[in-house]
Amino acid sequence: MGLVHIYTGNGKGKTTAALGLAVRATGRGKKVLMVQFMKSPGVYGEWNTAKIMPGFEIRATGLNCLINADKPEPEDIHAAQEALKMAAEEMASGKYDLVILDEVNVAIKWKLIATEQVLEAVRNRKEGVEVVMTGRYAPKGLREIADYITEMRCVRHPYEKGVLARDGVER
Repeated sequence: MGLVHIYTGNGKGKTTAALGLAVRATGRGKKVLMVQFMKSPGVYGEWNTAKIMPGFEIRATGLNCLINADKPEPEDIHAAQEALKMAAEEMASGKYDLVILDEVNVAIKWKLIATEQVLEAVRNRKEGVEVVMTGRYAPKGLREIADYITEMRCVRHPYEKGVLARDGVER
């Protein structure tokens, strides 16, 4: 069918939910691509899983997750633009059954890419390709085309007590 999902909000679990869907899809023999817009290669645990999970590929395209939201570097904008171009080509190719655009909402919020560019890529995907878009700040334009919208809401998080990201849990 090829529906569109959005996992957004200020709570933990957006990327984790997308990864859960990736596990479920590959368990049914589907091919999955995750394009990580705001993450550098090899930093997160899912990279190790992708190496051993048939049918699951991750491409991290971010140069650094610590981007100045008020004034992103030209290199960060270029990297995000190239990532979206690649993701659009892969969605249109039909090579993958599920394409996850991880942290794409943040890339839009920080003006690395435009909502309209993402909308065009999603609209031009091959019929049957399921798309998941993650990250805080999901813009109205993406919300309007989504079939699923899940908002994660933070009630409590250890970060509030000074606990930093832990391997295997947050990264």
